[in-house]
Amino acid sequence: MDIAAYMAEVGQQARAAATLIARSTTDVRNRALLATAEALDAARGELAKANARDLASGQASGLAAAMLDRLELTPARVDAMIEGLRQVASLPDPIGAITDMTYRPSGIQVGKMRVPLGVIGIIYESRPNVTVEAASLCLKSGNATILRGGSESIHSNQAIALCLARGLAEVGLPESAVQVINTTDRAAVGELITMPDYVDVIVPRGGKGLIERISRDARVPVIKHLDGVCHVYIDSHADPEKALNVAVNAKTHRYGTCNTMETLLVDAEVAADILPLLGDAFAKKGVELRGCEQTQAILADVTAATEADWSEEYLAPVLAIRVVDGLDGAIGHINRYSSQHTDSIITENYTRARRFITEVDSSSVMVNASTRFADGFEYGLGAEIGISTDKIHARGPVGLEGLTSQKYVVFGDGHIRN
Repeated sequence: MDIAAYMAEVGQQARAAATLIARSTTDVRNRALLATAEALDAARGELAKANARDLASGQASGLAAAMLDRLELTPARVDAMIEGLRQVASLPDPIGAITDMTYRPSGIQVGKMRVPLGVIGIIYESRPNVTVEAASLCLKSGNATILRGGSESIHSNQAIALCLARGLAEVGLPESAVQVINTTDRAAVGELITMPDYVDVIVPRGGKGLIERISRDARVPVIKHLDGVCHVYIDSHADPEKALNVAVNAKTHRYGTCNTMETLLVDAEVAADILPLLGDAFAKKGVELRGCEQTQAILADVTAATEADWSEEYLAPVLAIRVVDGLDGAIGHINRYSSQHTDSIITENYTRARRFITEVDSSSVMVNASTRFADGFEYGLGAEIGISTDKIHARGPVGLEGLTSQKYVVFGDGHIRN
């Protein structure tokens, strides 16, 4: 296969489809999502067979158990995909909304209208259900999309692609509005991220290596986050019970997510009181602790933390702990080592909370809440396509609005500029 020619054709078709999707009505796009849900339900047997091929290939190639688990399309996960499509269909449509309309002294009215980005390329690994999640959000927000899943899920993704095509065809929308790349050749990724004539933005979802490569080589804007080095800071004015509950939840609710706490900061004034309680709680959960010298002086069986630990995303039952000199010490540490994903303060002091949310430079900053809440569904976005730690365009969980842009609209009545 000539990968360059194939990807150019995919890009051309996506660009043409984007125009038709952008001018389609909310009702048509919603019906396409619901028709896709019905197609998935009817194709359970086909999906199971395709997924079984991927699982067999994965086992033969030595995929880790965790990767095989992410790859598997269980009946419950198919149910979740179907429900996700229905939920996205029920969300408010951001496209066409006009806001900030004001009269200018000249007599014209100026406002902003929300519009699709155009063509969105999404590159992801392992989980085939991402194919449905990404396609549904792009379609709902009036965008065409090009999806490139991992080679380990090629058969599952192609089976899902057929259901997406059926859903689009059911309502008269072009099947090329959602295209799933049908080759495992890695050169396809290189082409996709260097086609600015056809692709408006790239969203990578996967490991740090994948995202670093795409960020380095892309000639198309990228919405991304590399790491989830999240912090919880326990202030000297914290409620001890809240501090204990939030810190344990932030670390142990799930270990492998980007919004899991990786470093715990504790004010020196309360460290001797709160750290023994936290040490016991984390020991019961089997969490390995790595701490600074002050932490080691308070807790037994704590490994000495190295400089590398302060910027490590463990994605495992491992936690770095540092005792800091008050709020200034906490903010200084976070702004040096944080990946600008999510950071939280536990305090009953309103003034300190305000300083924290003002001075910590992250995409989500919290007060008396677990970092695990940094999620599109929990934020009321309905769903998310990823979390951005960039500062331009979308930041934080990226939902429907994050897949759109705005343009100025001006209304006059024969007005001319003097």
